[in-house]
Amino acid sequence: MNRKLTDLPSREKPAAMPHVRFFTETIEAGGISPLSFFEAGAFIQDSHRFYWENASKTMTLVGIGHALTLTDEAGSDRFDTIESKWKHYCDALIKEDKDMDPVLFGGFSFDEKRSSTPSEWESFPNALFAVPTFQLKIENGKTLVAVNFISEESETVLQFEALRKQRDQLIHIAQVQETISTEKPALVLMKELRKEHYLKAVKQITEKIQTGEAEKVVIARKLALQFEQPILPVSALQSVSNEQRDSYNFGLENGSQFFFGATPERLIEIKDGQAFSACVAGSIKRGSSADEDQQLGKELLGDKKNREEHQYVVDMITGVFESLCASYTSSTRPKLMKVRDIQHLHTPVQGQLGEESSIFQFVKALHPTPALGGVPAPIAMELIRQEEDLDRGYYAAPVGWTDTSGNGEFAVAIRSALLEQENAWLYAGGGIVADSDPTEEYEETWVKFRPMLRALGGSLNG
Repeated sequence: MNRKLTDLPSREKPAAMPHVRFFTETIEAGGISPLSFFEAGAFIQDSHRFYWENASKTMTLVGIGHALTLTDEAGSDRFDTIESKWKHYCDALIKEDKDMDPVLFGGFSFDEKRSSTPSEWESFPNALFAVPTFQLKIENGKTLVAVNFISEESETVLQFEALRKQRDQLIHIAQVQETISTEKPALVLMKELRKEHYLKAVKQITEKIQTGEAEKVVIARKLALQFEQPILPVSALQSVSNEQRDSYNFGLENGSQFFFGATPERLIEIKDGQAFSACVAGSIKRGSSADEDQQLGKELLGDKKNREEHQYVVDMITGVFESLCASYTSSTRPKLMKVRDIQHLHTPVQGQLGEESSIFQFVKALHPTPALGGVPAPIAMELIRQEEDLDRGYYAAPVGWTDTSGNGEFAVAIRSALLEQENAWLYAGGGIVADSDPTEEYEETWVKFRPMLRALGGSLNG
């Protein structure tokens, strides 16, 4: 079952959408790595790139330039707004069977009610998505490169021919350029931002949970890093690709800023009428030996606090699948998901997509999961706004892609960092329940900071 997005019923019609034509053309290209193509984009379309590599490493997407940008500043209806606008452009698509489906890539902010206090996330709207001008896809041993072009004009031949020439130039640069450097610039400053505020927030949230205001609330904090030299986005991606082989590796460029990460957590995947999600909550560090690692995993599987946290997520995600799927299945007991630095409790969920369901409906219904927000969700979000006092931006939010056939995948943007020249901001959080201890929660955030610190060259002793 493979339905196009245009087969789905319209929801909220965007006002006065222009009449457009959406062209795409695909060719096969050899001798290109995704990172070399990403880096080549800096020579042609600077500051408008994205990168996506799924956790199984069976598919990679790279986008360069913006044929189309969709944003939402208001936030209250951002999921519906982006879906409705995207459907309009899908209706205008002109393509041959041999051409791959154009992709819309981007992300949402964690909270549509963002703080008015200035932060590093000021240039990111509540939703930011784009169709790339040049789209690379590597899957099933094939490397495909597409040109996407959207225009309100009737005469487009010359413009499209110019894009073909740029495409060929990109491919050539990607094929001949030297190996990407993995050298990491020296870290000159690592600053914990408002540590005492974080500890106080955990204490206050714990007390509110003990009095019955909520069952679980996730509180996050951030680190600020400064390096001797600017960090290149391609170098950051190279690091996480090498070091976090079992995670989703993603990057989203917005002007001079680059948000990237290596997250273990799938939010939703839609593929040929099937929906897939993963309940990931409850964690413990990896062991220094095989025996210690096994013992820690066993401890995690038997830990009451972590099992309760995990069950909150299972209950919420299976509830969404029950409402948006014709049928679904899930495991009765969690298993261990082991990534380089952390072990997680993991329960997969799979369902047959409902007739009127879409990937954006799933994203809207699933975000935020109890693993990143809390239980009950509305109360947890209010407590986060009151006590955390942090603009999470796109941290812990949905980041991913969908195509013109309605397929796609979104991950939860944890284990992530925001880069701007020589500066970086890292984010980590944990679930607070009735018996949480502020010091233990603080120590757990260091475990979650570790993947990005390693990728950037920071030190836990800094």
